[in-house]
Amino acid sequence: MAKILIVEDNALNIKLFCDLLAAHGHEPEAVTDSRLALEAAQNFSPDLVITDIQLPHVSGLELIRLIRADEKLKEVPIMAVTAYASVGDEERIRGAGAESYVTKPISVARFVQEVDSLLARKEPVGEHALHP
Repeated sequence: MAKILIVEDNALNIKLFCDLLAAHGHEPEAVTDSRLALEAAQNFSPDLVITDIQLPHVSGLELIRLIRADEKLKEVPIMAVTAYASVGDEERIRGAGAESYVTKPISVARFVQEVDSLLARKEPVGEHALHP
């Protein structure tokens, strides 16, 4: 089970993301105000952050940069989700520090696949790793 922080201002998307993640055994926590997202991430210590890009107050791009600049959170994988995909968006989003980019409306299968892929990259190594 992974702890996943969702930063999204749309209630329907929050419900969809939380339901999908919970159904796959994860612990989702949603933040609707991007001004509170960095502090929420610091307190929640997520294994993954999923953020909308088009957010009021603090944009998703700025939030990604803030997470990457935070010593405690800089290694946490980030999946960006946006409805407004235009030429160059993916490069800007990845350039800010997101490892994954999914467009809305989301494909449920692609969303789950991206979450699983990002979490697999973050599997523990060393003393916490499972040895066959």
